Amino acid sequence: MKAVVMAGGEGTRLRPMTANQPKPLLPVVNKPIMEHVLRLLKRHGFTETVVTVQFLAALVRNYFGDGEELGMNLHYATEEVPLGTAGSVKNAEDRLRDEPFIVISGDALTDIDLSDMVKFHRDNGAMVTIGLKRVANPLEFGIIIVDEEGRIQRFLEKPTWGQVFSDTVNTGIYIMEPEVLDYVAAGEQVDWSGDVFPQLLAEGKALYGYIAEGYWEDVGTHESYLSAQADVLQGKVDVEIDGFELAPGIWVAEGAEVDPEAVLKGPLYIGDYAKVEAGAELREFTVLGSNVVVKEGAFCHRAVVHDNVYIGPSTNLRGCVIGKNTDVMSGARIEEGAVIGDECVIESEAYLNNNVKVYPHKTVEAGAVVNTSVIWESRGQRSLFGKRGVSGLINVEITPDLAVRLASAYATTLKKGSAVTTSRDASRAARTLKRAVVSALTAGAINVHDLEAVPLPLARFQTAHRELAGGIALRTTPGDPQSVDIIFLDANGADLSPAAQRKLERVFSRQEFRRAFPGEIAELSFPSRNIETYTHEILRRVDTSGVREAGLKVVVDCAGGTGSLILPTLLGRVGVEVLTVNNRLDEVSPTETLAERMRDLHRLGELVASSRADFGVRFDPVAERISLVDENGELIDDDRAQLVLLDLIAAERRGGRVALPVTTTRVAEQVCRFHGVAIEWTPTSQDALIKAAMGEDIIFAADGRGGYVLPEFSSTIDGIASFVRLLGLVARAQLSLSQIDHRIPEAHLLRRSVPTPWSVKGSVMRSVVEAAGDREVDTTDGVRVLGPEGAWVLVLPDTSEAFTHLWAEGPDKDTAQELLEEWAAVVENTEEE
Repeated sequence: MKAVVMAGGEGTRLRPMTANQPKPLLPVVNKPIMEHVLRLLKRHGFTETVVTVQFLAALVRNYFGDGEELGMNLHYATEEVPLGTAGSVKNAEDRLRDEPFIVISGDALTDIDLSDMVKFHRDNGAMVTIGLKRVANPLEFGIIIVDEEGRIQRFLEKPTWGQVFSDTVNTGIYIMEPEVLDYVAAGEQVDWSGDVFPQLLAEGKALYGYIAEGYWEDVGTHESYLSAQADVLQGKVDVEIDGFELAPGIWVAEGAEVDPEAVLKGPLYIGDYAKVEAGAELREFTVLGSNVVVKEGAFCHRAVVHDNVYIGPSTNLRGCVIGKNTDVMSGARIEEGAVIGDECVIESEAYLNNNVKVYPHKTVEAGAVVNTSVIWESRGQRSLFGKRGVSGLINVEITPDLAVRLASAYATTLKKGSAVTTSRDASRAARTLKRAVVSALTAGAINVHDLEAVPLPLARFQTAHRELAGGIALRTTPGDPQSVDIIFLDANGADLSPAAQRKLERVFSRQEFRRAFPGEIAELSFPSRNIETYTHEILRRVDTSGVREAGLKVVVDCAGGTGSLILPTLLGRVGVEVLTVNNRLDEVSPTETLAERMRDLHRLGELVASSRADFGVRFDPVAERISLVDENGELIDDDRAQLVLLDLIAAERRGGRVALPVTTTRVAEQVCRFHGVAIEWTPTSQDALIKAAMGEDIIFAADGRGGYVLPEFSSTIDGIASFVRLLGLVARAQLSLSQIDHRIPEAHLLRRSVPTPWSVKGSVMRSVVEAAGDREVDTTDGVRVLGPEGAWVLVLPDTSEAFTHLWAEGPDKDTAQELLEEWAAVVENTEEE
């Protein structure tokens, strides 16, 4: 059986280490990752091997040659352009037609028993066998679920936490029959997981998953790169280490000189012909490459140092990576997570803070302090984007210089000459940061239409209405006046999709920003009549018939936010008597805590009851979400308010579909069924809801948190348009909100959040699937287990915090509580294992 080693990847997440060398050549304990892979193949009898190359292909060919030194026969298949994981193998088809073959990544460290995997493949008569491994964090991999015989039932490529239904992931190791190549188009970009495997699964072909017991680490991040070094030194992975053990865990290669007065605390590795002087201290998990010199008084702990590096006297290296041919001069200090590229000079007494990246051929001057001062980039933050865009403390985590770099990254993802909107809430912090954002965008050749302080729905609407490329909105974080959110919009005015967010993150992390040439500096304009256009379109598209005739009276709380710029005038044109409160722009308190919100809702209820209004509504400070109070002054919570609007719209439309998140009570099904309306259940992410709302014949969408989408007006959440729509619905129905609420069946839906360490989230979801047994399971978002009498429970990992959320609903409260307790125990018991 032949082997195919895939060695064409750029390894962009590992830059600057991969800025001028391909990822497979990165050293792990002084040998390229790909060499460890080739040695594993040889141990299992795979000597005839095809290597697929693309990025810096000549470097791979020059290093390994024809494979003679390894006792192998290597052939190379070069891609002129990237062809994807399947396309690159198809490119080597002429050498693979005569027998089954194994495909393995040249940049993943593993000691999986390939011989046993081949036996599994043959015993099952499989067309494709996929190597699987259970991991703590499955987000960056393809998740696969198999039955008891190992036959693949379902797989999902690079999911969100809401889509995780197992911790069993695709290792990228495949055994294939040659006819699989018939499913791959020649010369086109084709992926196994995204294109070929789904087709084979749909056709009922024999796809099997082999759950491996050995070691496997996808060396795709700086953190995993350091982890792989430590795992080799601790013997967690069966690979060859060149050299001899000077003491337990202390490996020294040929020709290395270690002064007896040097302090060595293993496990560690010292490469061939390296020199460690007296007084130097090497601590755990340090790896020195070939010809490295470590001078007196230098300190290295968990530092990975590539070949031909000079480490000067009294330097201090902790948890960092130093590229080859770099000089680190006396007294320099390099902190955790920092990566120094090849052929750099770090001059005396320079200080490089956590996570600093220095690209190749750079010089850091003596005494310089290189400090990103970006706390969100620290080890505690798992990604740049959170639930509300990019968020953090004002002038601590979110600073003007960070705003500039974020906006520069966003500009780089757009075409030169594109136009975007910028907007903000009433706060001074958002005003200050927006100025930095505008400067960076125009410097990146992006024209800016500055809307200034406006409601967020208006900014979304104008972005889509003017057919712009996107936008950036800044607002105070809901419930936290010390923090700010930077929200990036797409051409539809919606938040960037996860894929677009990842693209922006990649540009940001590389710091490779586009700058305009002198004649390309873009324009800043301040479009007029934004509010007039927005209100005109609402009145044109949203049905307000019957409102004037009904003589409605409402109380509106603008919450001191930007809604106050629009609502009083708009409601006057609608023809409703309105009493407004907090009708001002509050720069000092642009958001409120939960306690303040509940206090204001209580006051709103008192005003509604005392003024005998038909109902009351409170907007959030950016007018995106609304809370309702009925004519008796009673608060209608968000779940019931969603059902009230759903009932009114469904009763009026008598057809079409509504989009609701899977966390919604199934009472919604009863409401829709009664009125002849269908439901499309969506994941809980706003991106998924907005995509669903754009679907054909969708008449309404809601997120269960006071956010509503009216497709006839906009494809994004809009509190102002939703309120105007509600006025028309109530006027034509001639029913009060309490009457509508009372005619909807009571829901018994409970929720709980269970603390869950990141390291066990994947195994928690696997345990949930296993505990479900033969019961029907829905994996639209998380894992929803269906029971009798309409009972169900949903287990959903949080995307940004160390929690697992559970929802349980039953025919009565006791049943729902029992369900919640049962499945919370499943989650908690998994943690204890």
